[in-house]
Order: sequence, then C-alpha cells, then structure tokens
Amino acid sequence: MFHQSVVVLRAPLVTDKYRNRTPDWARATRTPIAGVSVQPAGRAEVHEPGQRDRVASGWTLQTPPRVDLDLLPTDRVELDNGQVCEVVGEVARHPDPFGRGVHHIEVHLERVTG
Repeated sequence: MFHQSVVVLRAPLVTDKYRNRTPDWARATRTPIAGVSVQPAGRAEVHEPGQRDRVASGWTLQTPPRVDLDLLPTDRVELDNGQVCEVVGEVARHPDPFGRGVHHIEVHLERVTG
C-alpha cells in the first residue's frame, strides 16, 4: 500500500512590493519522499456565473505506521504523475496508541484547474 513517491515543495518567504511576505515558488526546495500512499479523495466541479468553470480534485496522502514527515500546511506536494497539489488544512499527526510519538500522518491535498 505504501509504494508511491512524492516530492515536498517548500518555498522561502520573500517580501513583495507591498511589504507582504509571500512564498517564492520559483525557489522552492524539493524533498523527495518514498513509501507513502496517495489515494483519490473526491472531485468537485465549480460553476459560477461570469466565472471560469473549475475542477477541484482531491487526494489523501498517508504514511505507514511510525512514520512522520517534515510537512507543513504551507507546503505543496508534487505527485508521482507530476501534478502539483496544495496542502489543505493542517497535517493530521495521529498519536501512537501504544507508545509515544506519531503513529502515522494523513494530509488532504487539492489541485484546482480551470
């Protein structure tokens, strides 16, 4: 089940011309991660009058037992098919019921096109 690989993308923060701190995705670090499971988690089509139609596709990334990842809600994840997804919400670190530490993590990913 945990035979897939992804790449975690982490962008440094830069100050834009309005003095806002924004991620610079052109200079993002790339950290390959092997041994995870990425499964489809739904899809939604958004149709709004006067707007482009969009499709939001979701996935769930999960690690095997006793594996934690250096993954933040502000990161992006590149799937093994080259699609880049946003991390949606917090990274769920499930506690180990038999000891200390993390049993596994789950994170929701989303890619919006259109």
